[in-house]
Amino acid sequence: MPLSDTAIRNAKPTDKPFKLADSGGMYLLVNQAGRYFRIDYRFDGRRKTLALGVYPDVSLKQARERRDEARRLLAEGIDPGVHRKVTKTMATNRTEDSFEAVAREWYARNLAKWVESHADDIIRRLERDVFPWVSSRPIKEITAPELLTLLRRIEERGTIETAHRVKSICSRVFRYAIATGRVDRDPAADLRGALAPVVTSHRASITDPGEIGALLRAIDAYKGTFVARCALKLAPMLFVRPGELRQAEWSEFDLDGGEWRIPAAKMKMREMHIVPLARQAVAILQELQPLTGAGRYVFPSVRTDERPMSENTVLSALRRMGYANDEVCGHGFRSTASTLLNEQGYNRDWIERQLAHSERDDVRAAYNYAQHLPERRRMMQAWADYLDELRRGSER
Repeated sequence: MPLSDTAIRNAKPTDKPFKLADSGGMYLLVNQAGRYFRIDYRFDGRRKTLALGVYPDVSLKQARERRDEARRLLAEGIDPGVHRKVTKTMATNRTEDSFEAVAREWYARNLAKWVESHADDIIRRLERDVFPWVSSRPIKEITAPELLTLLRRIEERGTIETAHRVKSICSRVFRYAIATGRVDRDPAADLRGALAPVVTSHRASITDPGEIGALLRAIDAYKGTFVARCALKLAPMLFVRPGELRQAEWSEFDLDGGEWRIPAAKMKMREMHIVPLARQAVAILQELQPLTGAGRYVFPSVRTDERPMSENTVLSALRRMGYANDEVCGHGFRSTASTLLNEQGYNRDWIERQLAHSERDDVRAAYNYAQHLPERRRMMQAWADYLDELRRGSER
């Protein structure tokens, strides 16, 4: 039954906090300190709470309006909690065209396109490595030498790659400022070659067919939990990103049709991704379904069905199986598949589409998530068959 003003006024605190439910997921939290409107929600698989105001400073009507706005943002793929923080900071920033004001405006406008982890990385780097030195500076007055000094501080910590990433973020802020008429040029573009080069460290992976076969046999013999073993078996077969695998939900799978559709909100590039399921993958999932199928996650945490398994589960299992950090990691299965599929002559476009890599070419990027799907179905089945051959001891 929805809340009423009378029910709220009559809600007296007790020894323990309690909740009174309203419609649309909103509730009133009553404790010794007061009466608080709240709404719980999920974003990118995480449970969060948004404060809607304190009664009576915020009326029931106002709280419901804020609840409706939060639900609208969620429907658009925007985290209402993050949105509030960003807009509040923008509103309180005293200098409209300071670097921080422009950067936060750019951040807010792009937030809906980014997965939460990527958005968190960007704002954390700005707040830690950029804002302390140029926050209030008018963006049009910032010069390339000033920006280089800022980046040198990051280099001196030994984090060369971070310095390059921060430079890229700053460049995107300046380009946004150009588009909105605040500056005429991007000083970050003048710093090409000024930073120490990044030494590329590739993800540890195995590409020798004989060694892959040995790994697959070790996975079959793994003595850990059944859920973890199923995840280990699927990782090389599907070669999705580790986070995409561990957060897989049963509602995303069509086992009869042999297809897994990962929602855009879970993907790095915010585009839905289709993973064709070979017969072997379907068999593994069908065997697992009686154990975890009644819950949300295909691979739930050992502690609670409300969360997916830990991000370290697959990596820890590989270590217990005797594989070192420089030999193989969960992400390395993508490199394994990419290398061998290319060597076997499969079309590069099919492979890149199946890896869900970002597309730099604007024309190619216009294709949708179903691009090359019939060809990818055949490729994924052939890949699973090939892994079976390696498991049986083939060296080719």
